[in-house]
Amino acid sequence: MSDTSSKPFSTFERYLIFVDRIIINIENGKLLSKEHVYRILSESLESGTGEIFERALEEQANLLQANFAAQTDEVKQAKANQKLRAMKILKDAWEQWQQNYQLQDTCARGLQTILNAEPQERLATLIQVLDPNHTPVFERQHIQLLIQLLQKSADTLPDDSEAFALRQFAIGLTRGLADFDLLEGSLVSWLYEPQRQVGFERSKISGPWHSWAQQITSPLPRDLFAGQASNQSAAAIAQAQRSIDISAWVELSILLRYLQNGLVRWFDQQPYDAKAGMHMTGVTFIAFAMIWGELSTGFQNSQQLSASDRQSLSKICFRISLQTLRTFAQRENFPLYGGVFASFSGESFRETINYLDQPLKEAENTQEKARILTVLGYSKAWMGHHQDAIALHQEALNLAREVGDQLCEIANLNHLSRISLIQKDFSTSESQAQRAVILARQTGDRQGEANALANLGYSEVMIARQQELITPEELETPISHLERGQKLSEKLNDLQNQALCWVGLGTAYIAIEQPSQAQIALEKGLALTQQIGDRDLQALSHAYLGEALYQLNQLELATYHACLGMYLLEQRHSKAWQQSAALVVILQGKLGAETFSNLLQQQRSHLIALIGVDGFDHLPNLIARYRQGED
Repeated sequence: MSDTSSKPFSTFERYLIFVDRIIINIENGKLLSKEHVYRILSESLESGTGEIFERALEEQANLLQANFAAQTDEVKQAKANQKLRAMKILKDAWEQWQQNYQLQDTCARGLQTILNAEPQERLATLIQVLDPNHTPVFERQHIQLLIQLLQKSADTLPDDSEAFALRQFAIGLTRGLADFDLLEGSLVSWLYEPQRQVGFERSKISGPWHSWAQQITSPLPRDLFAGQASNQSAAAIAQAQRSIDISAWVELSILLRYLQNGLVRWFDQQPYDAKAGMHMTGVTFIAFAMIWGELSTGFQNSQQLSASDRQSLSKICFRISLQTLRTFAQRENFPLYGGVFASFSGESFRETINYLDQPLKEAENTQEKARILTVLGYSKAWMGHHQDAIALHQEALNLAREVGDQLCEIANLNHLSRISLIQKDFSTSESQAQRAVILARQTGDRQGEANALANLGYSEVMIARQQELITPEELETPISHLERGQKLSEKLNDLQNQALCWVGLGTAYIAIEQPSQAQIALEKGLALTQQIGDRDLQALSHAYLGEALYQLNQLELATYHACLGMYLLEQRHSKAWQQSAALVVILQGKLGAETFSNLLQQQRSHLIALIGVDGFDHLPNLIARYRQGED
């Protein structure tokens, strides 16, 4: 692109001429394709002048469009239209050039960041450059280009050890992508294997790990997957390292990232149910964050590595754990009202929360941290660890207020309110729910409002039940809150909240001696609690069904549900078991000891199906404990 005038042109003017010449050449058939035009752009555009070229391109495009619009003669209009088609080819080539330039620029800057770091910090810097929370995200094409840049840079470095490290990075990145290609076809095949378990089972759950371990050949990923399949902490892998193969750890970081992302994409596309959907998306993020958290702990406790290697690797694994949690927390559909109740990472997900405790303590006070604390608090409550859950939710509540995340604030008020319900602290639950209702209505948070109304209505019913006499008028407002909460929850497909509303309504109808309506509500609630696996509500549903059926004089069914309620509540460490035990003793008196005993034997198979042989054998012990006045 030579300057034919004695007076020098500005860059903008030169680009106007350049664009015009390309249009003419396309029209004349000298440039036949977008690829040919792209090559001319790559050879001619000067570094750092992209914005100037874009202005020149836009100006010429506007002139051509105006010229086309002004033509009335068909021949001239056809000629003008030909120029517009040529401009379209140039614009497409320019768009392709921009994408590739941005790709090259991003990777070049990433490489420079790595080279600017001290040699001992370069692995940590590589992990930072690949952080999926940065913009732009390093996708596969970025990683492939970075591999080439690392190899070229290694060839120019005078220091052999530094060059070796860069080549190790390139080897690890290459192998990580190749490993994923190997496993991608069987990414979710484990879901369809016989006898798989996805739920809140207290048994070893191999999940995908066994399948992946059989297919992978690289030693480090294979050992990690085999350990996961055997429900072993990943910390053991880190502690067993006698020396550090940098390429292997880079390989593992890329492989786990792609496996995690692949699973998340797949689960996101599934309908929400007990086996897949959003629930398993959350499980995936937490499971992979946990693995990196365990590896970090393992390196901290390693006895076979130097202090510098231990600290470096521990910090790197810790950073990846935090990156994973941040990615999870930034999702639009982050489950503020869901927890991680199951995992393909082993029994009770090996106390996942404990392994994530350290990363969260060291993380900055951010919106993401508040949200992660919320989901972990909910998970603790689900497992019956209520005091731990309260501490997590309270910290999340304070942090959410600090960072102005009102949806998260409302969620934690609701979770605290629900735990207070379980602990029978109904006045505290009512107070927390009232604040949540007000905030939810102010912000238009319908899910928060639905949960708050359920908590509020339930609390009000239980407070009213403490009176000796309750009139239907006194329960009009609580019933109204529960009905509105139920309808809102149904629209939102919030099964758990619907279950709480039905159980609350059933309890209200028992209190005002409308047992037929109570039975209908409680049976709906029980069906939902069984579907979602909420053990606390399931226990209460049986307990209150026992009361409703007793009012209806259906003594046999009342015995069945009262016994289940008594046992399940005692297993959940709820003092409410004594209320069911009192009803069981009354039923025993009404039916007579022999008839009662025969009835239990008749119901044995049904009871064992729900609470097992040990649970059935434990029923007489609970009755005896209650009669003796023991807690």
